[in-house]
Amino acid sequence: MADGQTLGFIGLGSMGSAMARRLVEAGHDVLAFDASSAALDAFRRDGGRAAASVAEVAAQAATIFLSLPTPAVVKEVALGTGGLTSGKPGIVVDLSTTGPRMSAEVAQGLAEAGIDFCDAPVSGGRAGALAGKLAIMAACGPAVWNSVDPLLLAFGKAFHVGAKAGQAQTMKLVNNLLSVVALAATSEGMAMGVKAGLDPQVMLDVINASSGRNSATTDKFPRAVLPRTFDFGFATQLSMKDIRLCLEEAEGMGVPMIVGSTARTMLGITQASFGPDADFTMIARVVEQWAGVEIRGSAA
Repeated sequence: MADGQTLGFIGLGSMGSAMARRLVEAGHDVLAFDASSAALDAFRRDGGRAAASVAEVAAQAATIFLSLPTPAVVKEVALGTGGLTSGKPGIVVDLSTTGPRMSAEVAQGLAEAGIDFCDAPVSGGRAGALAGKLAIMAACGPAVWNSVDPLLLAFGKAFHVGAKAGQAQTMKLVNNLLSVVALAATSEGMAMGVKAGLDPQVMLDVINASSGRNSATTDKFPRAVLPRTFDFGFATQLSMKDIRLCLEEAEGMGVPMIVGSTARTMLGITQASFGPDADFTMIARVVEQWAGVEIRGSAA
């Protein structure tokens, strides 16, 4: 074991399973829980230990990581009956995307139980999680930061963005908004070029050497759109959740989000067309259908 303490991990979905594995590979003793027995079995095969409940993790782990799908689930796991307050861990690190208000509420509830909290959403997708190349945005007090920063290194590069719970959530929501906007705009531009007879790979080469370069042109299109796999690793329903949270926060702060609202509409159409579990790179398929073209690489 890296330091002798047991780490807890709750939520072994697409991102959580990869991050929990990184902690095991770093030499930590990790006790995890997930509602899926298949996910727990897979984690055992990765060298981790499986718990029967959230309460069991809370009773044994000094620091507990959360990677959960929705704000409501995070709140229930943290503050509900049989949740984290039942065992009184020292620190809870929430890697989920919950929005600033829920993060502050969970932090307050844990503080009343004597538990420190680190708001720490991540960006980089499952591929980044598996490779340990995530960007982690962390908001917590200095003492908590000093404790969790060495652990976060297992996931990638951590940025301490503030001391107040919710500040990292705001940073994550802004990042995810920009990611979706870039994906939607790139889909339109690429469809236009292909319909004009341009080669999509050549288009990406030019854009990535020019001012239009963005995360869609450098990563999402080469990896998931041109090969026609549409498997970047982020479900449309989760992206919809993040954009909704961002727009709600922006509205409450009096910040206009005209382009952001359009991106949300595009995600809504994608979800209606291909289902909530479809990868969010399927936005490109929506634009393709409207334009009557396919943005296909030569090897696809």
